[in-house]
Amino acid sequence: MLDRPRHLTAVTDLLSWNPVVAVLGARQVGKTTLAQEIVRRRAEPSTVFDLESADDLAALTEPLLALRSLEGLVVLDEIQRRPDLFPVLRVLADRPGPPARFLILGSASPDLLRQSSESLAGRIAYHELPPLSLDEVGAEALLKLWFRGGFPRSFLAESDARSSQWRKNFVRTFLERDIPALGLRIPAATLERFWSMLAHVHGDLWNGSELGRALGVTAQTVRHYLEVLTSTFLIRTLQPWHENLAKRQVKAPKIYFRDSGLLHTLLRIGSSAALVRHPKVGASWEGFALEAVAARLGVDLDRCYFWRAHTGAELDLLVISGDRRLGFEFKRTSAPTVRRSVHSALADLGLERVDIVHAGERTFPLRERVRALALSRIWEDLEPVE
Repeated sequence: MLDRPRHLTAVTDLLSWNPVVAVLGARQVGKTTLAQEIVRRRAEPSTVFDLESADDLAALTEPLLALRSLEGLVVLDEIQRRPDLFPVLRVLADRPGPPARFLILGSASPDLLRQSSESLAGRIAYHELPPLSLDEVGAEALLKLWFRGGFPRSFLAESDARSSQWRKNFVRTFLERDIPALGLRIPAATLERFWSMLAHVHGDLWNGSELGRALGVTAQTVRHYLEVLTSTFLIRTLQPWHENLAKRQVKAPKIYFRDSGLLHTLLRIGSSAALVRHPKVGASWEGFALEAVAARLGVDLDRCYFWRAHTGAELDLLVISGDRRLGFEFKRTSAPTVRRSVHSALADLGLERVDIVHAGERTFPLRERVRALALSRIWEDLEPVE
């Protein structure tokens, strides 16, 4: 299994000054492996509870009794299966000291795990563990990472065929086991059909009414389905940026799969050769590059937007950090050019610069405040915003 030192350092730092730290991310993204490495490196005693284990669940029948005598680090894996533990953690976190710190691992967002934000306000810090990124696998593995995606077992599979099979099994398990475990009553076949429909609109504007008609349900129902996939770290909804400009602007979000491998599975793309011939190849590369840039910048989702005016001017990604505004375009080409939209974005949005992220090997200036940025070099040529 690949090391993930950037995330190991971040979580270890959070544990040094927070009584409770939550590592959240999609199923099978490597949260348990990360926790095991943290336990291995700590000198103090550690206790691990796997909430998918019948024995560990039995041990937590009386959670306050089971947890209050423990010292050092206590790991609670798959916390979404026992949301009733959050009030207990609040009590334990408020003890003087405290004698134990808690590392909780979950496959659902804080919004879906509402008890954590309500019960542990001021006591918990969150860290999201995404799929593998370019700095973790190396730029030489860029094309492999794009096709297979960043779930560790998918990326590390001995062949593309084994990787594709693992992802198919992931989809089935997620639909048949993980969704019911979250207390969500959505028929697996219905959610799979919706998820597959999203694959065909990856990188496009959200149109709930159209998807609802295709599924025979209301727009409100498909919005709920979208929220489920977003809250389980599988779909990213990129919000539009709009402000008081003279131009009318699009206000619907754009939909992206957060892992390119899962996108290819639901599009039934079985090989790298098939990917480059598929109609969605450009959109797939755009989403892959967007996630890579966001990871390098270290930005939260609430500071990432896209911009599109009804005149046709658009920007794939707008990142706002303090008084800084950075723009990004994503082009699967080795010879990027500056479109008229880039000039409009620079003028209308007050951008510091625009980077046109491309599939070539070199980073070079195109004109003032615009450069061509090689995706393979973003960890060398792109500075984080904070």
